[in-house]
Amino acid sequence: MATKIRLQRHGRKGYAFYPIVIADSRAPRDGRFIERIGSYNPNTNPATVTLNFERALYWLNVGAQPTDTVRSILSHEGVLMMKHLQGGVKKGAFSEEEAQRRFAAWKQQHQASVDAVCADMASKKEQDLKARLEAEAAVNKAKAEVVAKKKAELAAAKAEAEAAAAAEQAAETAEETPAEEAPAAE
Repeated sequence: MATKIRLQRHGRKGYAFYPIVIADSRAPRDGRFIERIGSYNPNTNPATVTLNFERALYWLNVGAQPTDTVRSILSHEGVLMMKHLQGGVKKGAFSEEEAQRRFAAWKQQHQASVDAVCADMASKKEQDLKARLEAEAAVNKAKAEVVAKKKAELAAAKAEAEAAAAAEQAAETAEETPAEEAPAAE
């Protein structure tokens, strides 16, 4: 029986997650499987992978063939690296302790690179947020200047209208006062 390590699709439309399963190569994608060894959730940032490392390594050693996506997941998790190191132990190139030391060094280096990528993403997100806030502050400042200019124009127009009304009132008062005084002078 030819076995495959592959993904099954679960979840709703546009929000899928994938159990990682061992299945007969002739079984349908979402059909019958032998064993579930983990899951892959691409909806989180970064994607979440849970994997039973020992069982994945076991199935690789007994000949299960991973699909392309699962191969990249297993490579990222270090299962393929451990299989490679176990091959070196079987050939006598180095001891089991040396293989474990090399794997630990690889895992530490890999974790450091993953942490660096996550930190870089967080700093880019923070810088983007800061840039958006600065842009919004600039837009708000420009709007405030436009509003202040309009208010100044309205205040000037109102003051001008009041001055014109006061001048007209004074002119009317000045015209009425001499007319009344003229008969009194006679």
